[in-house]
Amino acid sequence: MTIESPQSFVVREECQKVASQNGFRRVLGEEAGWAAFGSTTARGSIFVAATTPSGPWFLALDHFGVIQELGLPAADVPGPGHARYFFEALGALYAVLRRVYELSVSLPDAPLREFERCVSDLPRSTEAERLVVQRIGQDIFRARLMDYWQGRCPLTGISDAALLRASHIVPWADCESDAERLDVHNGLLLSALWDAAFDRALVTFDDEGKPELSPALSEAARSELRWCSPISLNDEHRRRLARHRERLQASG
Repeated sequence: MTIESPQSFVVREECQKVASQNGFRRVLGEEAGWAAFGSTTARGSIFVAATTPSGPWFLALDHFGVIQELGLPAADVPGPGHARYFFEALGALYAVLRRVYELSVSLPDAPLREFERCVSDLPRSTEAERLVVQRIGQDIFRARLMDYWQGRCPLTGISDAALLRASHIVPWADCESDAERLDVHNGLLLSALWDAAFDRALVTFDDEGKPELSPALSEAARSELRWCSPISLNDEHRRRLARHRERLQASG
């Protein structure tokens, strides 16, 4: 299927609506039937098109990290970006665009750029000033982990924000750079009990995302560390978790 003609007013308005309601409010223009949109907070651009006001609908992306994380089958249609997708229903496009935005604000270096903007004029000469900068970085890291993990612990399904913790895989103090400290692939969004155990290397995760428990844990603690499903990991998570497993083995 080829998208060649300019969009009708109705289609153009619907494209702008679906983009705006999912965080892409900057109108970047239209070319060959594709409407382009950007965001002041998310990296990359999106392109939306439809053949009629009732669909089908098409989405094109130019952010490699988002494309990889989405893992959706691409549509064999020409157009902008590095991957294009096909949707029979507008509701399906809405659902995917919500995830596109969440990934776009958290991958790959968006948290680092946000942090650098926030602290560029802040002094760091005293310990108190450095702690302020660190707290800003930790708050940004947590916010972007909430986006990446869609506001819930992937292990337990808990979505109460007050019970969720931003867990660094490689600890903040051990990271070699701010880029690593703020990389969402160096973090898990865990419920408080799992975070406490993970932070102290009493639990870790294998390459399939399944928990591995330290022999130092009591039976009572093991019974309280309940989980629903393994964590979905990518290669960057696995690489860092290999180091975390060494901490558990050393402490065991």
